[in-house]
Amino acid sequence: MEKHKPVGRNEVIRLNRFIANSGLCSRRDADEMIRKGLISVNGRQVTDLGVKVTYNDDVRYKGKILSAEKKVYILMNKPKGYVTTVEDPHAEHTVLELIGDTCPERVYPVGRLDKATTGVLLLTNDGDLTGKLTHPKYKRKKIYHVFLDNPVMNNDLTRLTEGIDIDGETVVADAVSYADPSDKTQIGIELHSGQNRVIRRMFESLGYKVKKLDRVYFAGLTKKNLQRGKWRFLTEKEINMLKRGIF
Repeated sequence: MEKHKPVGRNEVIRLNRFIANSGLCSRRDADEMIRKGLISVNGRQVTDLGVKVTYNDDVRYKGKILSAEKKVYILMNKPKGYVTTVEDPHAEHTVLELIGDTCPERVYPVGRLDKATTGVLLLTNDGDLTGKLTHPKYKRKKIYHVFLDNPVMNNDLTRLTEGIDIDGETVVADAVSYADPSDKTQIGIELHSGQNRVIRRMFESLGYKVKKLDRVYFAGLTKKNLQRGKWRFLTEKEINMLKRGIF
């Protein structure tokens, strides 16, 4: 697990780093914005690249205040028995307990996995990215490994790709196949829908019960080399690819 150094509110840092930490752009692009006079600090326009600030300063881009909090992106292999809500008085455990105090910033799960579902979960405090990853129009790919109580018939696989009615909405699997050709109780399914418990409900409508559900892929992220219940910070490359939406 990568170390993450807490940020003090009175820590003095270069202005371009402050801007980059806000998630607005890279440090190089921040330098260009400063040169062009697009950045103000405590109400005064700044063009000097050497200016330093603290996280308590009022830093703005074209008059819009920039958040001082460092953007954090965490990939977790969610275990069974943990809910993805931030606070739930009825839940024994939430995924935030697995992070503990190691990350000083307050992060939030992107989307949701129900208590019994395991696998890839992204947590962040980047609200703009969360919106793009969860909004249906961006069609972020999700792939699940489904374990069922009975072998799935071929014609039922076809029905999943043709569409299943869930609460008056037709949900279509983008792709579906047997995860293990020798065991037809295991299915791999790809879809974009964000409906609650959608996969369990799709299979239930066909007469099957989901015994185990594991998300193996979300928006280009996998749980490779990440044990169940463990987490890590995303690399800069992964963050940039998520923001560019190339997955």
